Amino acid sequence: MAYDDLRDWLTQVEAMGDLRHIKGAHLDDDIGPITEISERSMTGPAVLFSDIPGFDAGRRILVNPISSLDRVALTVGFPTGLSKADYCDLWLEKTRTITPIPPREVTHGPVMENVIRDGDVDLSSFPAPIWHRGDGGRYIGTGCVVITRDPDDNWINLGTYRVMVAGRNQVTIYAAPGKHLAIARDKLFEQGKPMPVAISLGHDPAIFMGGSTPLPYGQSEYDYVGGLKNQAIDVLPCELSGLPIPARSELVLEGEISPTEKLPEGPFGEWPGYYASGERTEYVTTIRRIYHRNAPIMVGTPPTKPPTGVGTALGTVRAARVREEIRKAGIPDVKHVWFHEFGSRFFLAVSIKQRYAGHAAQVGHVATMCQGAAYMGRYVVVVDDDIDVYDTMDVMWAMATRSDPVRDINIIPRAWSDELDPMVAQGNAEAPFNSRAIIDATWPWEWRGKIPTVISLSPEDRAAALEKWGGILFGPSQSR
Repeated sequence: MAYDDLRDWLTQVEAMGDLRHIKGAHLDDDIGPITEISERSMTGPAVLFSDIPGFDAGRRILVNPISSLDRVALTVGFPTGLSKADYCDLWLEKTRTITPIPPREVTHGPVMENVIRDGDVDLSSFPAPIWHRGDGGRYIGTGCVVITRDPDDNWINLGTYRVMVAGRNQVTIYAAPGKHLAIARDKLFEQGKPMPVAISLGHDPAIFMGGSTPLPYGQSEYDYVGGLKNQAIDVLPCELSGLPIPARSELVLEGEISPTEKLPEGPFGEWPGYYASGERTEYVTTIRRIYHRNAPIMVGTPPTKPPTGVGTALGTVRAARVREEIRKAGIPDVKHVWFHEFGSRFFLAVSIKQRYAGHAAQVGHVATMCQGAAYMGRYVVVVDDDIDVYDTMDVMWAMATRSDPVRDINIIPRAWSDELDPMVAQGNAEAPFNSRAIIDATWPWEWRGKIPTVISLSPEDRAAALEKWGGILFGPSQSR
């Protein structure tokens, strides 16, 4: 954890052998494809692009910073080289024991090395890629955090939302209904007031993780990230709004979201793997200040078709939060939770040790609607504790052999979704509902004592066979 900012972190990633440098990549033809190839390899490196044609050589883009479990481990101080299950357990312990640490206000920081004001603001001087061929614009913000203040309670929110360049000094920010930025924004708009915002486009990856984590409304991500790192995040106030920005951020935009002016936004290749929401209109944010370090590094984490490395990495954080939220609901013996990479938020598996009639149904309903899983969920599968929830085939086997469609599938209608959901009707942005299926793939409670025996090697027999014959079967490493 001995790093202060993105640059310190990159030094450590380089020492791990997990960083690649690419010079001269084209903004439209090269950066997007390279990013997707590395991301979808599931264990690909972080990539730092420099000398981008048409831009100052020092204006760089880092992609896929936390698209591996080891880089997430480095970010939060965990050991590297562990399994998904191990990391989920570590995150669960972190979730249960974390003590929020408020940010520390300072008077100066590297982000203020350069300040561009008012008429000199020109976003086209910073590289914003076409991430996917079908995108309707240049997205300068994909690994960003958007910093806002709630007008009622005065708490500071950091959220990761997509930010598209709309003009020389204008951007659009997409925040789905129900997201914290949208709630605070609508409160101000009801009063006819614009919303001050600051958009950090390059920062310590722990800050990005905080902005991507579904925290309860009213809990500041600054406090959460301080707790993750066990040290306060240094912040300083913006010139116009006074919003606190990371003092060691690489690049920050400050402006206001208009309550009246809108411009076209999208389409954009979205995390479910589709162009589902199409082109839309979004409120315009006018940028009046740019703060940046010398040779700033922008962070890019554009979504692509699952499965992805970042899906696995952030899945460990989200799974731990859901597991803890189920426990806080008073439900015993939840063993493991996992968001499967092929579906990301859409497919969640939970294993339990059944203790009473209705235990599985109770777990399924809470898992479906808790804060960590409610947004754009689809399927929750509850399995017995002999099933490995991290193994997709094991979960599918339990569904196929231990559930009956009539008895074991429970449907919840009109749940919280988003127009990014490809199953939400196009043009239905005002009512983006979906339904949820809770699938009980546990053995029926009333069958206890009469459950069929599973055909499977014991761990002891498997180990003995591998010890004796593994070299012949799989080679000297006996890696299976």
